[in-house]
Amino acid sequence: MGSFKQIATLLILALLVISVKAEEPLVVVVNKHNPVEKLSRTELIDLFMGKYVAFPNDLKAIPVELNGEHQIKVDFYQNLVGMPLSRVNAYWSRLRFTGRKREAVFKPNETDLIAFIIANEQAIGYVPQSLITEDLKVVYILNE
Repeated sequence: MGSFKQIATLLILALLVISVKAEEPLVVVVNKHNPVEKLSRTELIDLFMGKYVAFPNDLKAIPVELNGEHQIKVDFYQNLVGMPLSRVNAYWSRLRFTGRKREAVFKPNETDLIAFIIANEQAIGYVPQSLITEDLKVVYILNE
């Protein structure tokens, strides 16, 4: 029965690691050369929900999103606007119906999202705090 205890202990440890990872703050980042130092929650909502297309300094902003229903994207919108991703998607569907198009870039994973931000001074996106590199600048921390 010793092996059952070992397996149970490993399973508990794995669940703890997963729950710690889930509690990791999400950060909103820009290219390290972007002159913006900090953004407010309202400014982020305006950028990611399409009200504004530029940073406060009038530099055009390019929001970078994860494709589909990636858990980080779900968490980001829940924390930023307090809405499930289905409502955010419905919001964008209504805007598209009225002729407004979304200026966001969509990437399949965090690695591609970070690479796009590093290559584009105007890009802004969200990642787990553990993925910050020296080429990124944090302008907002969610769920801390």
